Amino acid sequence: MEHSLLVWLLPTLALVVGVAIGFLIARVAPNAAPSRTQRQLDDIQERFDSYQNEVVTHFNSTANLVKKLTQSYQEVQDHLAEGANRLALDEQTRQRLLASLHSEAAQAPRERLTPPRDQEPPRDYAPKTPNSPGMLDEHYGLKK
Repeated sequence: MEHSLLVWLLPTLALVVGVAIGFLIARVAPNAAPSRTQRQLDDIQERFDSYQNEVVTHFNSTANLVKKLTQSYQEVQDHLAEGANRLALDEQTRQRLLASLHSEAAQAPRERLTPPRDQEPPRDYAPKTPNSPGMLDEHYGLKK
């Protein structure tokens, strides 16, 4: 009887000790994993914030450059208008220059081209004349 008790007691004791050791390892090990995960999460958040700042900076720079471009275009328009007023020899030439300068800005959209209405779409077969063999005829393409 003592022998059978020992056979059951040792494996049961080993199982209890194994569960206890596993529990302790499970309690200690997860503390390391969340800190690594937290570091990765913080790194990703930092990269995302950096990316957002770059996007905002890019669009602010683009807006400033477009504003400068618009100002430069306006300055060129003003310079051309002033030159037309100052350098034109007569009033008719001056009016034509100013009209052409301002007509480019307010030019109406061009009319779209339309395809001809009587044009027939391409066929995917060869046309045949009356009383001649069609392509499926056994004598088609043979000379007599």
